[in-house]
Amino acid sequence: MIGVFSAISAVLMLFEFPVPFAPPFYELDFSEIPALIGAFAFGPVAGVMIEFCKILLKLLMKGTSTAFVGDLANFVVGCSFILPASILYLIKKTKKSAMLSCLVGTVVMILFGTIFNAVYLLPTFADLYGMPLDAIVAMGTEINGNIHSVTTLVIFAVAPLNLLKGASVSVITMLVYKQLSPILKAGAVKKKI
Repeated sequence: MIGVFSAISAVLMLFEFPVPFAPPFYELDFSEIPALIGAFAFGPVAGVMIEFCKILLKLLMKGTSTAFVGDLANFVVGCSFILPASILYLIKKTKKSAMLSCLVGTVVMILFGTIFNAVYLLPTFADLYGMPLDAIVAMGTEINGNIHSVTTLVIFAVAPLNLLKGASVSVITMLVYKQLSPILKAGAVKKKI
């Protein structure tokens, strides 16, 4: 099942959508939906494995356009959402705890994603492409006049993107998971027999 969820995630990752409040290198995709469903059904380790395999499959299908920085970001930030959500859901598997788990996962992803972008990803991206960090900030300023530093870039572009991603992935997962859960559990039981 991890392979199936990874393949679906990789395909979903190919469909990226620009967001109006962020520079063009920040895009929204829904590849965390199968990873979160898999993590809810099979545990946090399965979720991380789905995230990892998704990136490998995406690299095989499409390659990298960010010298692997964007791929690393997608994996690590995706795990920052999947892990807390699935660990909390593992403790108590109810609809209410699933909603709380998704909320916590979204908050962790927002906090981690903004810090990781400011401290590591944006400086690394700038270094790899031989451009000043101010040039990346300027891309944000063109879209939002409130962006004038790395800090404001992550506050006004990265945090809202991760909020939008966390909320949309959570809502879709909540709508789909309960319908899939009996099928996934039946498949897991058959494999044990």
